[in-house]
Amino acid sequence: MLVEDLTLSRDVSVAQLLEMMSRMGGFMGEHLGRAYLLLKEMVTDTKSLRMISFTGNVVSTGLRGVLVEMLRRKWFDLVFTTCGAVDHDIARTRSDYRSGSFDADDWELAEKNVHRLGNVFIDQNSYGATVEKEVKQLMEKIEENHPLSFSTLMHMLGKQLDSEKSFLYWCWKRDIPVIVPGVYDGAFGYQLWLQGKTKHLKIDYRMDLDLVNDLMWSRGRKAGLVVGGGISKHHLLWWSQFGGEGLDYAVYISTADEYDGSLSGARPREAVSWHKISPKARHVFVKADATAVLPFLVMGLVQEIG
Repeated sequence: MLVEDLTLSRDVSVAQLLEMMSRMGGFMGEHLGRAYLLLKEMVTDTKSLRMISFTGNVVSTGLRGVLVEMLRRKWFDLVFTTCGAVDHDIARTRSDYRSGSFDADDWELAEKNVHRLGNVFIDQNSYGATVEKEVKQLMEKIEENHPLSFSTLMHMLGKQLDSEKSFLYWCWKRDIPVIVPGVYDGAFGYQLWLQGKTKHLKIDYRMDLDLVNDLMWSRGRKAGLVVGGGISKHHLLWWSQFGGEGLDYAVYISTADEYDGSLSGARPREAVSWHKISPKARHVFVKADATAVLPFLVMGLVQEIG
């Protein structure tokens, strides 16, 4: 394929630009264009099990609105994420975060009871106390000694949040299971443990694994959009090896490097060696900050497929 120049005008849409970028031949621009074309196939292939994984940090930013848009349109059938994503979805639904600076004085912020997440500022009362209050309200709806899957609890929480800005709300509304493998690695999980002692709360994570296992074996093809790394990425890939040869489509978006052997930085080709991505799969790695590129990918899809 020849390298083609980009041709820009006022009438060029985001979708058209991304398609042109797939033929530009250069570096991450071409990868972004290829990711767009592959994502378009993924989200329109309703016979595939379409999955997305993302980390908690992106939910602290306005990228939450992009995640909401994809889930509202039910482009995905299954979500893998972290307890931090649950924390931030609660906190941002019930309170506000502020734009800050990477270069802020963290000792000064600590004195003012302000948490810093990159260049996002989070008032202490907007986080821990807000999550604690939400869990207390949730506990009132849970029967004692009645085993619950965590994914069921996520739908109960999404219904309780009752906000179209919440990704958990749309997962409940569209009946999309939310799988959180690190359930106690955050404020929400801590409050479940703490308050669940007196409530005799029983979380049976085996029920979540049964659900994921059934989904993996029930579909002929699998597709995954992997935003960032960590435990959510690994869980999506781990389960994809069952019920077939692994993912048939894969789009990774990450800034991590692969040279320290980390799962977060591993490229799709490495997952082929573990049978988590099929040797026949089409895949692309976009080395970029998801907050900088995912809005354009989703906007292009919205323009083209609605």
